[in-house]
Amino acid sequence: MVNGDWSMVNGDAGTVLVETLRNLPDAPGVYQYFDKEGKLLYVGKAKSLKKRVRSYFRMTPSLAPAPNLGPRIYQMVSQAVRLETIVTPTESDALLLENSLIKQLKPKYNILLRDDKTYPYLYIDLSLPFPRLELTRKVVKGKKVKYFGPFPQGARAVLDSIYELVPLVQKKGCLKGKKACLFHQIGRCEAPCEGKITEAEYAKLVEQAFGYIHRPGRLKEALEKKMAFYAENLRFEEAAQIRDRIASIEKIETFSSADLARLEDLDIFAAKFDETGGVLVRLFMREGKIVASSHTWLQPLTEVDYSEVYRRSILEFYGSETPFTATAILTAHPFEEQKELADILSERLGRRVGISTPQRGDKKRLTLLGLQNAEELLRQKRRTKVSMLPEKIRAFLHMDRTPERVEIFDNSHLGGQAPVGAMVVWDNGKWNKSGYRHYNLTARDEYHQMEEMLGARIASFDKTPPPDLWIIDGGETLRQLANSLLKQKGVNLPVVGIAKEKIDAKAHRAKGAAKDILATEEGLVRLLPSDERLQWFQRLRDEAHRFAIAFHKKQRLKEQKKISLLEAHGIGPAKVKRLIDYFGTFDAIRAADMKTLEEVLNKNDARSIYEYLHPSS
Repeated sequence: MVNGDWSMVNGDAGTVLVETLRNLPDAPGVYQYFDKEGKLLYVGKAKSLKKRVRSYFRMTPSLAPAPNLGPRIYQMVSQAVRLETIVTPTESDALLLENSLIKQLKPKYNILLRDDKTYPYLYIDLSLPFPRLELTRKVVKGKKVKYFGPFPQGARAVLDSIYELVPLVQKKGCLKGKKACLFHQIGRCEAPCEGKITEAEYAKLVEQAFGYIHRPGRLKEALEKKMAFYAENLRFEEAAQIRDRIASIEKIETFSSADLARLEDLDIFAAKFDETGGVLVRLFMREGKIVASSHTWLQPLTEVDYSEVYRRSILEFYGSETPFTATAILTAHPFEEQKELADILSERLGRRVGISTPQRGDKKRLTLLGLQNAEELLRQKRRTKVSMLPEKIRAFLHMDRTPERVEIFDNSHLGGQAPVGAMVVWDNGKWNKSGYRHYNLTARDEYHQMEEMLGARIASFDKTPPPDLWIIDGGETLRQLANSLLKQKGVNLPVVGIAKEKIDAKAHRAKGAAKDILATEEGLVRLLPSDERLQWFQRLRDEAHRFAIAFHKKQRLKEQKKISLLEAHGIGPAKVKRLIDYFGTFDAIRAADMKTLEEVLNKNDARSIYEYLHPSS
């Protein structure tokens, strides 16, 4: 349920927040918003705290969210009652601190990455006379250390396969001995320990190994020949090991067909979102070929902030101990912090790092390739969800048929003012936005607002038939209300309510304070947060929530413009507040007669307002 209980506009909390806003420093830093329960809502960074933070608010005639905010941030600002700032020496320091705080504290309204693990690299120290390849996840000291990767998968398979095919020094301790070992006897090492191979000849073997790393297809062909040899000689266990390595290497060969004439080393980042959530794809190009890829799933967002997606993903991926093997980073979308982020990485990695968003040519096609693969991952995710979830929901609710069309309801108001309702439609696994509906409501409390909205929808059943399922943003009381209204109409339609579990008789919305519970015909059901059925209900509820907030914001702005006419006519803010508290909306004030107006204001003020609103009477 969208409650507009924005307590920061009144009382001590509002006074403190206003004072904080007036005294913000014109310096770079990090800002943090907290709700009335002390829960962290959002962390942001700014070049100028004074300019950035104030841009979230409209200061006159009273403190309110700025009209140009997106639904997600508008909702966040509406819940904020306290603001804290940390001044930093530079904007780059602010960017680093912001990322650190988000990672540690997981604020409710920030983008939270689900996968920030580091990937392994292959490396070789070319300063040694007879170097060998090894795995690492960190920077290895040495001026002639060469890295290959990162390898999101298959790194161990590549390394073991190279030692299977190329007679390099097989173990770290081999060169310490003075005598050739078993590896030399079985043809897996040329025994540099006995001087049986020169450094120049060994260097050719190293180049052969490099060729296999850069061209996984060639490595796969050589392994297939080796596997066939083992099988022909009835060495089935060894053949099976080769088979498993080939399967791992095939996974990193997916994009190897992409090729540039120039031998460039590039890392490509491409993010894309749909109704199921988002995905960030990374492509790794080495010597003109895309040799590997990885992806990170992102949480669903009511509006996409690509700036936060890219800067956080890049900062997380390239840690201070991470080898950097590309010459530059490409992103599919531009973002404002590209220069600052490049400076941070350059200092962190000890070499100049460029970050850019190409607009044309081969590099532009690479970012489009990244977006194409992101779309394919999302498509696969949608297909999986669509094929399995409806049946699970049907069984969970004991329905006779799988729910294909679902209608979800939510309402929004701010202290009872400008109440609105919203209905969104989930149809055959996707949002049917042509079926979305807004409702202007007159009731002052949430129960009667929901009754008013559901009654309006029921009245339209003759034009638009009932769906397979209703979902109400609310608990058992509102579910029973919906059932009662449907019963009066004679409609047999299952209803599910979703609401926060009550703690100390209060339903806490802050993240981590309470869990979502489902109100069904079988009673209250608590599912684990990881249960995809609960996540499905939450996703549908959140879309209705977003749609209600967006419409409420629009109606609120209209109402504020009308109210400003009263203030311009000489009615002070205090009297305007009394009118709004009593009538609810400007239109209700306009419709009131003189006698009713006199119940709120004195006779002179009532007559002044009535004559202003009814000049012809």
